[in-house]
Amino acid sequence: MKNKLVIVNFKNYRESSGKNAAKLAKKLDEKNVWIIVNPVDLKDAVKSVKKSKVLASHADPVEYGRYTGLVTFPEIKNSGAYGVLLNHSERKIPLNKIKEGIKLAGKYKLKIIVSSSSLNEAYRISKLNPDYTAIEPPELISGRLSISKARPELIKNAAKKIKNLIVGAGVHTRNDVVAAYKYGAKGILISSAIVKAKNPKNKLREINGN
Repeated sequence: MKNKLVIVNFKNYRESSGKNAAKLAKKLDEKNVWIIVNPVDLKDAVKSVKKSKVLASHADPVEYGRYTGLVTFPEIKNSGAYGVLLNHSERKIPLNKIKEGIKLAGKYKLKIIVSSSSLNEAYRISKLNPDYTAIEPPELISGRLSISKARPELIKNAAKKIKNLIVGAGVHTRNDVVAAYKYGAKGILISSAIVKAKNPKNKLREINGN
């Protein structure tokens, strides 16, 4: 269990944005914990941790140029990020853009997690060889029922064909996490259960089994 990843998506909650992003990142700073933050908060979050890896919640598949309003891969790299999350259900992009993003991540030596909403989408994405492929059924995100309880067969089937599978949606307890690992996941994506907890550090310890 020690080698399994716990990936905390800060999203754009008040508790994890702006100055709160760096404060929360510092509280959650553990070796097996990756933190996903808004690109605006990257630099401060990176400075606040010593053990955790910090990733951007999105990047557009472009480099330098006339791209007003877009988040470029070189700027993500220059911010000190370890990697990028693409195609979250709250920020979907076309498959061709995902492919371009994976190539740019390789060019700039950034780890890349590509999220999906279904098993079929996950299979298509995994063929593009991202570092990690994540599955989060949209109907379970921010809910009380976890993917481990509601869709165990989804994790099992995905793990048979997808290398470095990450799963998430509705994950709240240590049992949810243990079950996901048992079914073949290499890590879990979690958000509100930790970010909005009264004591995020204690909640992380519970999830980690510390």
